Amino acid sequence: MDLSSLKVVLVHDWLTGMRGGEKVLECFCRLFPKAPLFTLLHLPGSVSPLIEDRRIVTSFIQHMPCKETRYRYYLPLFPMAARAMKLPECDLVLSSSHCVAKGVKKPKGSVHISYLHTPMRYVWDMYDSYFGPDSSGIAKYIMPLLRGQLQRWDVRTAKDVDYFLANSEHVAKRIKRYYGREAEVVHPPLELGRFGPLDEVEDYYLVLSALVPYKRVDLAIQACKKLGRRLKVVGKGPEMEYLKTLAGDEVEFLGWQPDEALPELYAKARAFIFPGEEDFGITPLESMASGRPVVALSRGGALETVVGLEDAQGRTPTGVFFGEQSLDALAGAMQVLETNMDEFEPAELHAHAQTFGQPFFMQHMEEVISRAAP
Repeated sequence: MDLSSLKVVLVHDWLTGMRGGEKVLECFCRLFPKAPLFTLLHLPGSVSPLIEDRRIVTSFIQHMPCKETRYRYYLPLFPMAARAMKLPECDLVLSSSHCVAKGVKKPKGSVHISYLHTPMRYVWDMYDSYFGPDSSGIAKYIMPLLRGQLQRWDVRTAKDVDYFLANSEHVAKRIKRYYGREAEVVHPPLELGRFGPLDEVEDYYLVLSALVPYKRVDLAIQACKKLGRRLKVVGKGPEMEYLKTLAGDEVEFLGWQPDEALPELYAKARAFIFPGEEDFGITPLESMASGRPVVALSRGGALETVVGLEDAQGRTPTGVFFGEQSLDALAGAMQVLETNMDEFEPAELHAHAQTFGQPFFMQHMEEVISRAAP
């Protein structure tokens, strides 16, 4: 099928920075370079030129006060904002969603394919991380009153989606559990050309993450402190000041780093630490593409990308798993990795990551759209 003949509308939750979801959106923009993009909120200059260089249509959230830093406080309004967006006539609505983008109203006669990074995490699996007893602000008092309503909206609008795609088997199971729907798994794209092994490796561990509670960067900091290992933390977020109180001299906070700085940071690290449970997680793959092994929690998407030393079963191992989010479990896994560093061959790690490359993603998406499009 000639995809260029399709009239397509792209939908994404919000445009406030370049993370994994925006990398998927970039691929959608390459597939459909003339498609308009609808989103709740756009902070100009916050995403790549490929995304910025198209017609971007925003919702009323764009005009709310303090939107640059407090947009998540408007979560109760997001469903209304998504449903109020009037999409033009088209053949295909292609949404990239982790919140409400999948809930837009599709134009009559169109097909909606929704690529789900996760069902709305704020009201399902990650509710306690965002609004539990340890959270702060007015939201933790309002959200218990609204959670059920938001869950019902999320389930109800799932019926309007024609085809669900999931970024991992882990997320496909959630889609089945919450929506009662099947989803085809299309793993997110890895930018192959950016990452590769280097001859020089240094003695630090690396974490690259938003500094929010559920990412559990605190575990990486405490484990490195316990073992006397250097740690470089790339990222920013509301946990920054708290995490600094946990850290000793061995921890260096680098803030967000430009894309061009990341390949060297990955390739020179002893290993990458991935202490949180993620829906998929592209950073372990970026580390493996750079020839460096991963120490990962044995839950979520990491189980689909990392080959654990303990259960490689003839395959080349690419990392070590730890079973629970505790200091002792993570520190123990780091020691296992250090004892077995000869098992991790940089060229083999790089080759393993290639199987998740952007060309495979683009080809898979073209096949799905050809099957589903009217």
